[in-house]
Amino acid sequence: MESFVITWRELLVVIVLVLAVYIAELLLVIRSSKGSGLSVWRRGAVATQLRTLQALETEVAQLREQVAKLQSELEQVRAGQAIATPYGQAINMAQHGLDVDEVAARCGISRGEAELIVALHRANSSA
Repeated sequence: MESFVITWRELLVVIVLVLAVYIAELLLVIRSSKGSGLSVWRRGAVATQLRTLQALETEVAQLREQVAKLQSELEQVRAGQAIATPYGQAINMAQHGLDVDEVAARCGISRGEAELIVALHRANSSA
């Protein structure tokens, strides 16, 4: 009967071949799972970004409403202040086309002040 003898070179070749097959299989598994794992991660990141974007859009809409409300309140305050003073009343009268003498008499301001207000109004209305 013949004995079967394995030399160290043959053993080394077999080990290298087994390792090469194992590494090739490992690389194929990593490559195939990497795509699906990456796409799951990307879907999660996109979903998170969409939620963040929607939250920001909601906040921007709320801020726009607040700004619009504050602007209307500011205009109301300015309108109330403008009419409350004699000069505000004079500007309002000049905008309605009253002449210098009527503005000065009704508001209790000097003729020079009334002329200035009427002149400024005419300059603003013609521009």
